[in-house]
Amino acid sequence: MLVVEDEARLAAALQRGLQAEGFAVDVSGDGQDGLELARHGGYDAMILDVMLPRLSGYRVVRQLRAEQIWVPVLMLSAKDGEYDQADGLDCGADDYLTKPFSYVVLLARLRALLRRGVHERPVVLRHGDVDLDPAERRVTVAGVEVALTAREFALLEYLMRRPGEVVSKIELLDHVWDAALDTAPNAVEVYVGYLRRKIGRERLETVRGAGYRLAAL
Repeated sequence: MLVVEDEARLAAALQRGLQAEGFAVDVSGDGQDGLELARHGGYDAMILDVMLPRLSGYRVVRQLRAEQIWVPVLMLSAKDGEYDQADGLDCGADDYLTKPFSYVVLLARLRALLRRGVHERPVVLRHGDVDLDPAERRVTVAGVEVALTAREFALLEYLMRRPGEVVSKIELLDHVWDAALDTAPNAVEVYVGYLRRKIGRERLETVRGAGYRLAAL
């Protein structure tokens, strides 16, 4: 496990906590050093702060993905806006957690990343005839550009980052909606309906009692 965090007390606390859970942990307080370690360390996962000396966390993860290094990355940041989180995911991070955070939640998300294993994080996501470019905020279906709202785009992007998996309503609420808002679960159903009308109903399946997944067409 690699922790790249320039707040020394937080980095030390993460190291102690993760070691107590049985992880071998390396720590770096510098973006450039963290990048070099990630390139050559063969880590199972990486906890990466956004604001770092020399190289930001955004630049670190973007460079790793450009070099086709797919180590799972959990990004940490004091920035808690929707667009800040979207920026982190667009750069290629697998998950994003805002400070201050619960260590229990961090550990649960880290374990979830480890269960998923290593997946490629290409610049353009592709599922069947649906292409999604996170940086350009552009979606095409069968070669035709489709206009999506910010929420519809975030919903589709999250599903496309979990190809073949059934994603629950609760997980979608947690990752696509603002956690600070009291959003009803039926909001997911509403936006799934909007998305189906734009990309085609046959491309987005409901798995009764479990959630949603993109159909293999």
